[in-house]
Amino acid sequence: MIEHKENINSMKVGKIPIANIWLLMLYASDYYRSFGKRFSSVDEIPDDIPDLIAKMLCREVKKKLRRNLTLGYIKKSDSLSRLRGKIDVLETKSKNLLSKGKVACSFTEITVDTPRNCFIRSALEKFSKLVTDNNTRKECLTYSRVMRMQGVEGPKPRDFNVNREVYGRHDSEDRQIVFLAKLAFDLALPSEMAGNYFLQAPSRNEVFLRSVFEKGVAGFYRHSFHGNGIEVRAGKKLNWQIDEKSVGVDSILPTMKTDIEIENESLHVVIDTKFNSILTKGWHRDESLRSGYIYQLYSYLRSQEKAESKKSLSSIGILLHPSIGRSLDEKVQIQGHWIRFCTIDLTGRAKDVTHSLRNIVSEYFAAH
Repeated sequence: MIEHKENINSMKVGKIPIANIWLLMLYASDYYRSFGKRFSSVDEIPDDIPDLIAKMLCREVKKKLRRNLTLGYIKKSDSLSRLRGKIDVLETKSKNLLSKGKVACSFTEITVDTPRNCFIRSALEKFSKLVTDNNTRKECLTYSRVMRMQGVEGPKPRDFNVNREVYGRHDSEDRQIVFLAKLAFDLALPSEMAGNYFLQAPSRNEVFLRSVFEKGVAGFYRHSFHGNGIEVRAGKKLNWQIDEKSVGVDSILPTMKTDIEIENESLHVVIDTKFNSILTKGWHRDESLRSGYIYQLYSYLRSQEKAESKKSLSSIGILLHPSIGRSLDEKVQIQGHWIRFCTIDLTGRAKDVTHSLRNIVSEYFAAH
């Protein structure tokens, strides 16, 4: 049984503490993208991300309960003694309902037992199993019970899609609540400890971790640096500067897409994230940078050069890896472009991860 916060903070996926995977998933989430301004300082990000999100969800649900839950419509069918909605002629005739003084009807009914409310209530119940603070756990269970008492009794909807929800003026505050609720299921990661808190998880393989690392870093930079003349883009497709071409080359020419780009009027930084060791065994040395990654980043920088754009001729490239075994921070200038090779320690405290991410970029834009 997990009884102490220290046990949860020591859980890991591979060598990475779960707390830091939660942190990256928070940065990558729709909630952080839409409401990240709540974290006005990186010091407000605690090590126990589920506790933070659960408290915020409880606070929003509490406010919602005071103003009443959002109503919705559900489709129902029943045999009634009076007409309601549309008549189901086939059902009425096949069961000879008219002789019984009834008619089969299909109608809509106003209810609080909507997929959205069921999703929110299920999230409270999920958080009650993730949080480490007993008071927060009790709050989650209390508001879940209140929602059940008010009629939200259905199971968690299997096909609920947060991005497909439509909000009006009367229920606009639900958007924030739903994003927070989604994090309850996003943050359900595997532990490597036995106990009553079995956390079902997405795949624990490298593909999942690489995706979380890439999207989390992009989300952090988008929130932390975008604005005040600085633009942050993620997943931008780059075009080759082609002078001439054959008819069929477009179908076979590979595309280029950057992970993260940060720029202002005078500076352009391209960040490429990789989730593996930054060093590998070389042909004639024990350790070497991965040549393929350097060629890729070099192509990003040189292919976008334009004579009329001074910053494109001196844009900066950063290869960012998690530190595996050792840390590294080296750089080299090649044909006018500084290329930096650095790592970030994901095994440290969540606050240290956040500060490291910020410092990697802030030193460039502080002088521009």
